[in-house]
Amino acid sequence: MCDKCSEALQRDTVPSRRSAMLFGAAAFGLAFAGNAFAKETKTPPKPQNVLSPDASLKRLTEGNARYVDGVSRRHDFKHEREALAGGQNPFAAVLSCADSRIAPEYAFDTGRGDLFVCRVAGNFAGTETIASMEYAVAVLNAPLILVLGHDSCGAVDATLKAIKDNKPPPGHIPSLVDAIAPAAKAAMQQGGDLLDKAIRQNVIDNVAKLKSAAPILNAAVEQGKLKVVGGIYRLTTGTVDLIAQI
Repeated sequence: MCDKCSEALQRDTVPSRRSAMLFGAAAFGLAFAGNAFAKETKTPPKPQNVLSPDASLKRLTEGNARYVDGVSRRHDFKHEREALAGGQNPFAAVLSCADSRIAPEYAFDTGRGDLFVCRVAGNFAGTETIASMEYAVAVLNAPLILVLGHDSCGAVDATLKAIKDNKPPPGHIPSLVDAIAPAAKAAMQQGGDLLDKAIRQNVIDNVAKLKSAAPILNAAVEQGKLKVVGGIYRLTTGTVDLIAQI
C-alpha cells in the first residue's frame, strides 16, 4: 500500500481528537448521572424517617402543633451530626419563602436531616428548585413535598405593586415578579383581600407545577410514592394551614 493510501485509511478509521473528547465527555456525563441517582442500599441514617406520604404529612402537622404550643422537643444535634455524616434520608422536602421569619425546621419541630429545604423569595418552583426536588425524591426517597407560603409575603406584594404600577422593580427582582405574576394576575380577577388571594394562588400554582413536573415527580405521584401539598404559615401564631392537598 502506498503512503498516501495508508494515510487516508488512518483518517477514516482513527477517531479525531475532538470526537474522542466529545465521546469521553458524554460517557462521563452518563456515568455521573447514573451514580448520582443510584439508590442507596445501606441502612438509612435515620430509620424513623422512612415513612409513607401520609405518615410524613401527619408528622409535619404534629410537629407544627408542638411548635405553636411552645412545647418543641429537645434535639440532640451532636449525635444527629455524627449519624448524618455519611448520608441523609429526610422524611419531607419543603419549598419555602426566604423570609427570615419563616424557618421550616423550627415550624415543624424537626431535627437535622429531617427536612430537605429549598428557600426562595415567593416560594416558587424555578428550574433549579424543581431539579432539587427531583433529587430529594429520586435519590433521597422523600415521600412528601410541601410548598410553604406565608401571610404578608413581601415578594407577592411587590409583584402586585409592579403589575398595578406597570413599573418593574430594580436589579434582578423582576425575575421574582415574572415567576409570581401568573398567581397575582389570577388573584386580581377574584374578590376579597388581594394579597391573601395572591399568596394562596401562588402556593396552589406551585403545588400543581411540582406535581406535574416530568419525568420524575409526576411519575412518583402517579405511583403513590409522593404526595405534594401546600401550606400557609401564619406569622402571628406559627400555625401552618394546609391547602392544595392531593
